Amino acid sequence: MKSTLLVIAVCIFAAGSASAQDAKRNKALEQEIRRLDLAHADAILRRDVETLKKLLAEEATTNHPTNKVVKEREGIFELIRAGVINYSSFAREPEAFLFYPNMVVVMGHETLTPAGDAPGAGQTIRRRYTNIWMKKQGKWLLTVRHAHIICSD
Repeated sequence: MKSTLLVIAVCIFAAGSASAQDAKRNKALEQEIRRLDLAHADAILRRDVETLKKLLAEEATTNHPTNKVVKEREGIFELIRAGVINYSSFAREPEAFLFYPNMVVVMGHETLTPAGDAPGAGQTIRRRYTNIWMKKQGKWLLTVRHAHIICSD
């Protein structure tokens, strides 16, 4: 009986310790992904194609708020060149992080103001977004994105 209780106590301690380690590991990973997610938003605001090339997977694809599925790497660069992506402000607020092996899903909201000849220029637009970051060859890369405009009531 005592040996059974000892085994149970050791198992509970080990499970608690593993859980604490997972929480610590997830917190560090959350900070890294948050930094990357915000760097992506900043690169979009600055229309910085070189930084975007470093953050995006080759096969990155977005369900874009222009109501099109966009192959992110070249499609997003074309939208930047065409002036469709041109913002005077762009703020992203990550709200939730979901952790999977070699994948982190980020959900949140964005507030932006299109500029120049971009659709909606001068208006404040609010969107919901989901970004999926995947670890590929040792690097976290934005692989799938969904963004949609929040309809006004």
